Amino acid sequence: MSFVLNSAQQISLFDKLAFLSRRKQQMLEKSWAQTFSDHIFTRINEHIFAPLYSEKTNSRPNAPINVVVGALILKDFSGFNDEEITEACEFDFRYQYALHTTSFEDQPVSERTLSRFRSRLAAYELTTGEDLLHQCFVDMAESMREYMEISPSIKRMDSMMIESNIRKMGRLELLYTCLSNLVKELHRDGKVELLEGLEHYADPNDRNRVVYHDQDTPQAERLQKVINDASALLPKCADEYADTEEYQLLERAIREQTKKDDNGQNIPKGKDDEMDSSTLQNPSDPDATYRMKAGKKHRGYSANITETVDQNGSLITNYQYDVNTRSDVDYLRESLENAEASEETVALIADGSYASEELAEKAAEKNIGLVTTGLRGRKPREILTHFKLSEDGHSVTECPEGHAPKSSSYIRQTDSIRVSFPRCCCENCPHQKECNVKIKFRTAVLILSLGALAHTQEAIRRKDDEIMKLIGRIRNGVETVPSVLRRKYHVDTMPVRGKLKTKVFFGFKMFALDFTKLWLHERGLGKCRPLQAEMS
Repeated sequence: MSFVLNSAQQISLFDKLAFLSRRKQQMLEKSWAQTFSDHIFTRINEHIFAPLYSEKTNSRPNAPINVVVGALILKDFSGFNDEEITEACEFDFRYQYALHTTSFEDQPVSERTLSRFRSRLAAYELTTGEDLLHQCFVDMAESMREYMEISPSIKRMDSMMIESNIRKMGRLELLYTCLSNLVKELHRDGKVELLEGLEHYADPNDRNRVVYHDQDTPQAERLQKVINDASALLPKCADEYADTEEYQLLERAIREQTKKDDNGQNIPKGKDDEMDSSTLQNPSDPDATYRMKAGKKHRGYSANITETVDQNGSLITNYQYDVNTRSDVDYLRESLENAEASEETVALIADGSYASEELAEKAAEKNIGLVTTGLRGRKPREILTHFKLSEDGHSVTECPEGHAPKSSSYIRQTDSIRVSFPRCCCENCPHQKECNVKIKFRTAVLILSLGALAHTQEAIRRKDDEIMKLIGRIRNGVETVPSVLRRKYHVDTMPVRGKLKTKVFFGFKMFALDFTKLWLHERGLGKCRPLQAEMS
């Protein structure tokens, strides 16, 4: 398929727009379709996506790229699926007007057109590492920012967890599913000689029997049998099937979930054995990773969002997407490395998880002031500041009630102090709950985190600082973005799996979110209240 620019955008003599009544034309001009047509569709740079297609001119031309990209943006803006946006383009004049296709007899989009375009984007990034959709987004966001007259001097940043559309699997079900997938692949290819004794794994009813219903056999025995069967099958089909996804996932599951015993046999790993966060969670999504954050378990990915804001409103101007094991500091480091030095000083406001002296210095080199508010989602424990520390800060000498500890030791790995007091000192102390002390048989033990202490001291210092209060209020606005992406754009239930495929879906949702902000701006809404109050 060859790359051809969309040249059929001029209104024809028999364009349906010419036959609308004046009343309908006025309604159309006031609708979101007019805003999309003027400020989104006309700014979609088709040349960015030229590498997705052949350079040969004698093959079938591509569907108009700006129409396809525009339709995918409107799909998320309207909350449609592929079938619904295709129907809307065919029967709803607003979508045709927004996409400049009112002169088309048949609309140049279909479900297959949309899915193939997304697949091309993911495949191109897989082979080249270049994200064309992100490049288009950044360019368009900049033009939208200029139109909305939002100053680039204040940016705010936040990250969010994105769940993969998979279900939680236990170790037995995970290993069974991987083994069953490989057995079914061999069975389809007629490799019966390799499946002696393993035929039942190809039975669709066998999984529930082994995993759930066979209560007479201990789970440990069922798990060991699956491991033994998998360990025996892998060497048999390694020569022919080592390059298949089914083989690689089973081999990965065995490698991550088992260890060798004294006899060289694979057995399940125990609680004391290390399990990496990148361990396979579900064979349906091999890219998904595991992370515990704020007491919640997450399986999937994460995104980092940069929003530019001033009194005229806010706009997402950049985003990053990766596995959920990536830290906020890593996201910030990548953002700073890709940022260009600014002539005007830019304030980048983020929460305490982005704090880093090293990155603050890197930001300053590019005329960016990194401001972290220290917000951690919980109230600072002021009681911590009443403990007296030694000169080196590595031991406690006195508690808030004036009691000397029985023992005090510094834990370097966690940067905390373990303090032990006689039980009688803490048992009836009025600060017992505030200190979160654990009462034991003879002693009371407290773990004092020096990081939490520093955070509390900083929060108290900033408590009456009006500038920091304003910065905190400005930063709070970006907290609404993850909520909107979950409630309106359903990022936790995207209908695809895999990092690159979900990344493409997420990118179009960011387009739709920015268009929503632009549409609010056109109606005089979406202002930043803290900055408006400060300016007034």
